[in-house]
Amino acid sequence: TPQGVGLSFEDCRRDHIRHRGFSDIGYHFYVTRDGEIHRGRPPEKIGAHCLNHNRHSIGICYEGGLDAGSQPSDTRTLEQKASLLALLRELKRIFPHALIVGHHDLNSMKPCPCFNAEREYRGL
Repeated sequence: TPQGVGLSFEDCRRDHIRHRGFSDIGYHFYVTRDGEIHRGRPPEKIGAHCLNHNRHSIGICYEGGLDAGSQPSDTRTLEQKASLLALLRELKRIFPHALIVGHHDLNSMKPCPCFNAEREYRGL
């Protein structure tokens, strides 16, 4: 989502259902700019967030990721950073052997999450 453009959880869900033909939002979690963590698909359900990796991963998306010119950019707010860290800590507690990587690490054609997630969260 470009800076200055909002995409609420419900808008994202609606887009996934209406325009992508999904049964629900593709992500398991969606973090809005205010840091609120929205639950999408339950973690035990297969997501629709990363081709060839949905079956064995949990999809987390944050509102943003594009600058005002729609170019990939780390636009996370301080609230999003704090919420993402808390969410990942909790998921790592539940799934201690899970790797934390960005979409880009699994599909080099995708720029998201527009920061190096593997390096940033390596210590969790």
